[in-house]
Amino acid sequence: MLIQFNFKNYKSFRGETSLDMTATKITEYPSHVVEMGGDKLLSLAAIYGANASGKSNIYEAFAFMTEYVINSFSYGGDTEESSERQRVVPFLFDKESRDEESEFEVFFVDPTDSMEKTYQYGFCLQGSEVTEEWLYTKAKTSRGKYRTVFYRKKGEDLMAPGISAKVVQNLEVSLEPETLIVSLGAKLKIEKFVRDWFTYHEVMNFGSPVEDFFRSTMLPANFVTDKKVQKNVVEYLSSFDESIIGFDVEEIKFPEKRTEKVYKINSLHKLPGKGGVQSIPLQSESSGTLKMFALYPALTSVFEHGSLLVIDEMNARLHPLLVRNIMLSFLTPEINPNHAQLIMTTHDIWQFSNDFLRRDELWITDKDDEGETRLSSVADFKDAEGNKIRRNEALAKNYLVGNYGGIPALKPIRMI
Repeated sequence: MLIQFNFKNYKSFRGETSLDMTATKITEYPSHVVEMGGDKLLSLAAIYGANASGKSNIYEAFAFMTEYVINSFSYGGDTEESSERQRVVPFLFDKESRDEESEFEVFFVDPTDSMEKTYQYGFCLQGSEVTEEWLYTKAKTSRGKYRTVFYRKKGEDLMAPGISAKVVQNLEVSLEPETLIVSLGAKLKIEKFVRDWFTYHEVMNFGSPVEDFFRSTMLPANFVTDKKVQKNVVEYLSSFDESIIGFDVEEIKFPEKRTEKVYKINSLHKLPGKGGVQSIPLQSESSGTLKMFALYPALTSVFEHGSLLVIDEMNARLHPLLVRNIMLSFLTPEINPNHAQLIMTTHDIWQFSNDFLRRDELWITDKDDEGETRLSSVADFKDAEGNKIRRNEALAKNYLVGNYGGIPALKPIRMI
């Protein structure tokens, strides 16, 4: 489970920013709290803010870190692969930040380890060059003392007391300035778990039509051949649309040979009245149905691995009740026994409620006059008089009138 995600000097975030999944000492909804690795953790974080306030940059910061950890073993050297993707974008609205390092760090606990070991991993980038990287671990019983696996800094010798001397020699020979040790090390079969932890995450942009279309064409594993999988998808879709009762799968034959098979998928709808079935091409379904179909593989994966689902614009084309139903699945132990987590950005004010979520599960982004975004938890927010938000406040109403910040400063729209 993710304990904390920290980053600095990335896009609209200039200062050090922390998305903390640790439960505070507030007492509401104790069932939302999971104890693991000596920490009390939350399964959900909902991030609100005005348009252009920078909340999507939190999603992008985590997506960038994930991409870099998974793929940086192929960066650098003679290949210029992913040269644009690997270059970090710092805060551009002051001269100093443009030339400073950007930093990314996670604290997480391994739920598959009986010792519930905690990891602290992070790195710094300047342009596309790794200037610093570190990995520390501690067992649940170690009383807060971390053990150094490795520490690397540009211009200094690699410190790696947790890695064998022979492996360190291989790393030093193979390591490029653009490459992370955990990425290259996983390829060399060392410290494989850290990279694997990132590979199990699902990072999705619900506001992107291109990604929506791409994901809606990706079938769940064994969907074509396994009727049980198709039945599971039907049951999943019935949470909001009971008219879909099955699928018809047909392989498309081409005159020329193809390495990958192509299938035509029709959804089968129950006709009203006396019954009967109507077949409809899957891609002709509503955008909401296609979005939910595209979400199915990600949900099943994160629930299986107890990993992290990070979604930007969660409410795009989905009814608020359906969004709440997805959120509830992460808060229900019977559905989520492996403690998967959901981090989402949204404008869905219906979920901004102390009748549903804890105050430390709600977050707000606000951008100042210098273009810098700040992220704060509702549980930590203080008004002008220094008072924290009370448990029984009308959160949505007070948010919309601007008491907590994070809303647009509106003026009449004058087009002519």
